[in-house]
Amino acid sequence: MTEVYRTGIGYDIHRLVENRPLIIGGIRIEHDKGLLGHSDAYVVLHAVTDALLGAAGLGDIGDLFPDTDPAYKDIDSRILLTKVMEKLAAANYTPTNLDIIIHAEVPKMSPHKKIIAASIAELTGLPTTHVSVKAKTNEGVGPVGQAQAIACTAVVMIQTTTT
Repeated sequence: MTEVYRTGIGYDIHRLVENRPLIIGGIRIEHDKGLLGHSDAYVVLHAVTDALLGAAGLGDIGDLFPDTDPAYKDIDSRILLTKVMEKLAAANYTPTNLDIIIHAEVPKMSPHKKIIAASIAELTGLPTTHVSVKAKTNEGVGPVGQAQAIACTAVVMIQTTTT
């Protein structure tokens, strides 16, 4: 048997707006603004989902859950990630680790990194020690740096066993 490893990268960005809850990695974070999107705008879960799909060669989040389909309006991204995990399992892929960078000027993400990692570990079936969450500001540059948006970059490794 041969183990095959594949890597995927995901990225997402959503605008901060009033009258929306801020959900990062499946965790509600107190803030005066939340993220705007066709679905629930869970920026971290969208980046993780895209990374997993890319690693497995299964397209991207827009292919599977298009924003033109009203069925996905305001859908909980934890449901989308669960569906993608099922697709990976059906294709004989298992994630081995995730590395996540949350790009946000506000609110500060450092106090939330461990609980976000635990949430993502639970959703993906990974041990928490295999989910790294880092937080970076944009030093005042661009929409993230001007506190107009939050973005996320995720890198994942998946494996499969072939005979």
